[in-house]
Amino acid sequence: MDVYYSPLACSLASRIALYEAGAEPRFHRVDTRSGRTAGGEDYRTINPKGLVPAIRTPEGEILTENAAVLQYIADAYPQAQLAPAGFQRYRLQQWLNFIASELHKFVFTPLLSPRFDDAAKMVAREAGAERFAYLDEHLAGREWLLDEFSVADAYLAAVLNWAQAVQFDLDAYPAVIAYRDRLRARPAVARALGEEFAEYRQAA
Repeated sequence: MDVYYSPLACSLASRIALYEAGAEPRFHRVDTRSGRTAGGEDYRTINPKGLVPAIRTPEGEILTENAAVLQYIADAYPQAQLAPAGFQRYRLQQWLNFIASELHKFVFTPLLSPRFDDAAKMVAREAGAERFAYLDEHLAGREWLLDEFSVADAYLAAVLNWAQAVQFDLDAYPAVIAYRDRLRARPAVARALGEEFAEYRQAA
């Protein structure tokens, strides 16, 4: 499997999931500004949207979008039990969609991007307070988003990592902070974060 990523972007979730599964795919770093991979390829010939993550399966299929990529990884390595079966699979999709639409796109994209003005950033912070309150209530008394660690937790680990970068204060959400600390203590998460942080710092 080939994995296309940018350091500390949402593609970090794919790396976490693959390390949880004990997999060692081929990683290809992408400079999303220049649109080229570290090997010099035009990334838009792989993913016309120019976004990460993207994967190339062993059969040569290209798959994009975090929710789809993460579920593919979970199904490719069933022994890791990163996605539940039955009705709980819909719960997994519920959380993947919440993270993607309500946190990633609605809150953190405006806060991380210089293209959004101060008014848009204020709206994002107000929205973030409401959404993190919802998340905090769900996580109170729970270890993970579902009954067991899943690819949704891998995605949320990547998104929560951005809070410090945009100075989004999580102190009002103790269950979220405790959850974040549990995530960082997992060997796969710690390894993925350490590797990508080192790459990000080197490129800065």
